[in-house]
Amino acid sequence: MIDIDDAFRRLAAAPFRRKFRLAGRERAYVETWGLPAVMKHGVKFIAERLAPAFPWNDGKQTPWRNHPIFVAQHATATCCRGCLEKVHEIAKGRALTEAESAYVLRVIKRWIVEQVNSGNAYAHQTTFRHRSGR
Repeated sequence: MIDIDDAFRRLAAAPFRRKFRLAGRERAYVETWGLPAVMKHGVKFIAERLAPAFPWNDGKQTPWRNHPIFVAQHATATCCRGCLEKVHEIAKGRALTEAESAYVLRVIKRWIVEQVNSGNAYAHQTTFRHRSGR
């Protein structure tokens, strides 16, 4: 596992990863429900789809759209065990440790926060907020 700043330098150098943006429905989801709710889903997705030693359908288990975590996973190379090994130096073939799962979630969270705060789609909405009554 590498330093998170090193990971973001690697990601910035990868044209494929740089093309991802949090926009549309996924961005609205974060802005409506808030980062804590989104990250709670992230914990579940990582535990089920990435943390096992041999995830089901590895390499194809992460959808491309319909949740901000999925977009963030592709943008941060945390979408499958192969990408995780190549970019983040977390070996495949064994279950993720708690520290590695926490690292993956920190990477995803940092990317989402940077996307929302960049104002790339909704410049007037740069802070997280919850729906009324939640």
